[in-house]
Amino acid sequence: MKPRILLFAATLLTTAAVLAQGNIHEQSSSYEWPTDTAVLHKLRTWQDQKFGVLLHWGLYSVPGIVESWSICDEEWITRDTTRTYQQYKDWYWGLADEFCPKAFNPEQWAQVMQQAGMRYMIFTTKHHDGFCLWDSRETDFTIAHHAFRDDPRHDVLRPVLQAFRDREMMIGTYFSKPDWHSQFYWWDVYPTKGRNVNYSIKQNPWRWQQFCRFTYRQLEEILSGYGGIDLLWLDGGWVCPENREQDIDMPHIAEMARRHQPGLLVVDRTIHGPYENYQSPERTVPESQLLYPWESCIPLSDDWGWVPRPRWKSPRQVINTLIEVVAKGGNLVLGVGPTAEGIIQPEVVERLQVIGRWLNNYGEAIYNTLPTQPYHAPQPTKLSGSSASSGDLWFTASKDGRTRYALYALPDSASLPATLVWQGCIPQRGTPVRLLGSHKRLKWTERDGTVTIQLPRGLPEESFALEFSTR
Repeated sequence: MKPRILLFAATLLTTAAVLAQGNIHEQSSSYEWPTDTAVLHKLRTWQDQKFGVLLHWGLYSVPGIVESWSICDEEWITRDTTRTYQQYKDWYWGLADEFCPKAFNPEQWAQVMQQAGMRYMIFTTKHHDGFCLWDSRETDFTIAHHAFRDDPRHDVLRPVLQAFRDREMMIGTYFSKPDWHSQFYWWDVYPTKGRNVNYSIKQNPWRWQQFCRFTYRQLEEILSGYGGIDLLWLDGGWVCPENREQDIDMPHIAEMARRHQPGLLVVDRTIHGPYENYQSPERTVPESQLLYPWESCIPLSDDWGWVPRPRWKSPRQVINTLIEVVAKGGNLVLGVGPTAEGIIQPEVVERLQVIGRWLNNYGEAIYNTLPTQPYHAPQPTKLSGSSASSGDLWFTASKDGRTRYALYALPDSASLPATLVWQGCIPQRGTPVRLLGSHKRLKWTERDGTVTIQLPRGLPEESFALEFSTR
C-alpha cells in the first residue's frame, strides 16, 4: 500500500466516533433578535434563500481525513501508532508542502452549486488547524506561502468568493476561532490539553492578548480586502468567556466587521446573544417548527471535507431534509468538500444536479416562503395494496399569505400513495389544487376539516409539491 493510504487508514476519524464524543455544535437554548436594521434586512434576505453550501477545503483534503481533528489529543481520537504525537503533528503541518491544487476551478464549484439550486455559500477560510486559505499578513502558514505559492491564484479566497458573486449568490466566510497552529493558542512550552488553549490565561495575559489581536487582524483582512461579504460564520464555540476565560472580545470584532461590511450577519455558533444572528444545529433538524432564524448544517456524505470512500446521502434524502427544514422555518446548508486537486468530483456533481432539477420543478414551495400552521401532517402507512407509503407531508406559505404549498417527502424505499390526507390548511372552495411544475389540477374533497387529494397515476416516483389557495 502507498504511504498515504496507510496514513489514511490510521488517521481517518469516523463520523460515528465524532458523534459519540459530542464533537458537533448543538443548538443554542435561546435566541436574541438583532436590533440593527441593516442586519435585520440582511437576515430576512438570507432566510429567503433556504438552501446553501458549506465548502470545507484544506490540508485535511490531501490525505482525505476528517478536518483538523486528528491533531487534537483528546482520548477519542485514533492515530498512526508508529508515530509519536509530535511526529504526527509535524507530518500534518507538512501537508502544506503537498497541498497544490493544480486543477483549482472555483468557477466549476459555483456553477455546480448554482445548478443544484443553492442560493448562498460559506467557504472555510481557516479551520482549527490554522491553515489559511488567503494570503494572511499575520502568518506564513497559508496556501499562498507553500506548495501553491507560484500559482497566480494562490490567494484562493479571492477567486472563490468572486466565482460565487458572479452567480449572484450570498457570500459567507467560515472562520475558526481556535487556531491550533498559533503559538498564541497552542504554546509549545506546554503540552496540548484537548481542543482548548493550553496555557493559563490568568498567568499569561500578554500571550492571550496577542492571540486576540491575531484573531482580530486576520478577520479584518478577510472582511476588508475581499469584496462584499454577507455573513461571518464563526466555528469553535468553546472559545468563549465562560470556558477558561477565552474571551476574544466579540463586541470589538463585530464593530470592526460591520464597519467594513454594514449589515453583516455574525454567527458566533452556540454562543447565544447579540452575535449569534442565527442558530446552526449541526447534523440534525430541530424537533419542531421554530419562528426565529436558524440553519441546519449537514454534510452530503458523512464528512465535511473530501474523503476517498464516502458514504453519500441520496438526492432524495437531501430533498426531503430540505423540505422538512423549510417547513420548520429554517435554512439548509449542505456540506461539500472539493478534492485536494481543486474540483467538485463527478459523484457530487451528479447528486447535486438531481437536487437542482427537483428544485426547478418545485422550488416555488421552498424559496421565499414562510412557515405556516399546520406545518406537518404525517401520512398513514398503507396497510393494503401492492406498496406501502410512509412519507411525510409538510406545509409552507407564500410571502403574501395567499398560497399554501403541500410538500410530500417520499422516502427512498417507498412508492407514491394513491391519496394524500390532512386536516387544517383547507383549500378554498371552488379553487384548484395544482401540482407544481406541471400545474396539473388534482381532484380533492373536504369533509369535516379533513382534506383528501387524489393523486393521478403515472406521477414520477419522487417527492413533490402542491399549491392551492386557502380559506
